[in-house]
Amino acid sequence: MFGKKPGRLGEIDVSQLTYLDGSLEFARMWKEPDGPQSYIIDPKALGADPFLFGMALADAVQQGANAYAQAVNITKQEALERIWQGLDAERNSPTDSPTEVGPDGSSIQ
Repeated sequence: MFGKKPGRLGEIDVSQLTYLDGSLEFARMWKEPDGPQSYIIDPKALGADPFLFGMALADAVQQGANAYAQAVNITKQEALERIWQGLDAERNSPTDSPTEVGPDGSSIQ
């Protein structure tokens, strides 16, 4: 797009979403093609209690169900059930271990 520096492959452009003006970002997610996911989480925008992150995730599940319902032509309830199934599967048998990353992007051992 003219006047915009190139972003990452598949980056979601939110520059036109004026309702986000004044909002604070606290999470980003990426999926590598045929590979793992990566997450950047900065909880400062939410506050000190991790409970608030849990609430945000539950809200994101609802929004994800809406998005999937529209994108793949299923009901919101069907999408919601599949999302919860995926969350439960990952909670019961994690497929990876989180890596702590420093401010410069390097792994912290």
